[in-house]
Amino acid sequence: MDFDLTDEQELIRKTAREFTDSEIVEQARQNSREHRFDLELVGKLARQGYLGAIVPSKYGGAGLDYLSYGLVVEEIGRGDSSVRTVVSVQTSLVCSAILKWGTEEQKTHWLPRLCSGEWLGCFGLTEPDTGSDAAKQRTRARRTDSGWVINGAKMWISMGNYAKLALIFAQTDPELGTKGLACFLVDTDQPGFKPSTIEHKMGLHASDTAAISLEDVEVGEDQMLGQVGDGFKVAMSALDSGRYSVAAGCVGVCQGCLEESVKYAKEREQFGKPIASFQLVQAMIAEMALKTDASRMLVWRAGFLKDKGRPNTIETSIAKLHATEAAVECANTAIQVHGGAGYVDDHPVERYFRDVRVTTLYEGTSQIQKLIIGRGLTGVNALVPA
Repeated sequence: MDFDLTDEQELIRKTAREFTDSEIVEQARQNSREHRFDLELVGKLARQGYLGAIVPSKYGGAGLDYLSYGLVVEEIGRGDSSVRTVVSVQTSLVCSAILKWGTEEQKTHWLPRLCSGEWLGCFGLTEPDTGSDAAKQRTRARRTDSGWVINGAKMWISMGNYAKLALIFAQTDPELGTKGLACFLVDTDQPGFKPSTIEHKMGLHASDTAAISLEDVEVGEDQMLGQVGDGFKVAMSALDSGRYSVAAGCVGVCQGCLEESVKYAKEREQFGKPIASFQLVQAMIAEMALKTDASRMLVWRAGFLKDKGRPNTIETSIAKLHATEAAVECANTAIQVHGGAGYVDDHPVERYFRDVRVTTLYEGTSQIQKLIIGRGLTGVNALVPA
């Protein structure tokens, strides 16, 4: 693997950094304070090509390779994890699933509208009683003369209140287990699709999170993604892409914590000199630098493998596990460097700390990542009872 970025990748990175500094950073604190999902900013993301970064240009996307996409997501994550969530869900979960599993008609119909930001999408996998055990879907899909009728509930769905398209995973026949799971492309503009906002979150205040009720939601036969029995594979392939973007975003959080801490340590004086001159402060900064670089290299390796079309599930889980845990540690350390000033939102490290905690939970908890890695290395599936 060549660690030198191409000229094009350097330009993509520079452009994403400038966009983040000019359009995201200045609004991040106020959007968080007001719990505002910034639709105007979502439109700007779309015009930059970030809502369909990995989608080929023939379907309206930017056609970026995964490494370049990771560079973009890192910079946006440095600015605001709530904004990064929009990119991750739209691009990594929704668009990537349609791109991999959709028919030509489905790709042509949905992808250009998603990439342009005309429509937003959401990923309806998690349920009130189904989290890590994603195969145990209680949402049911019943075949009709014209297609399917879906009933059930989904929980913790990012952008669920704003999505025009929902990827809904449902069980068509409980006796078939995972072989009965299917993924449906659901138009949310119908009476039976009922989202509601989840309030009082610890972080990601500027990100929309919904609970969704599905009551006799109708979909046509041509709105299934793949076939009956493909649902679990659709979900896992999308999560492989989603975990990559979460990991890349967390590298951005690490980088932001490092930059803010270096800046503050050089400005803040105690005992007549900048705290940057204190050995223990330098030790904390060095630890953040270590975690940032290690996380970035793991993300780049996963992106490299994705771009080569090589197996990367283990490497993506390693990147996600390391980067998310590192970001939590860096955010905690950054607040320590800032002292009392880091406990209020005058500095972004307070928001980094609140926002990043969830990254070790969604798209597979850190414990699930360890089981995926262990399964890949040993060939023994610890998730299946003996």
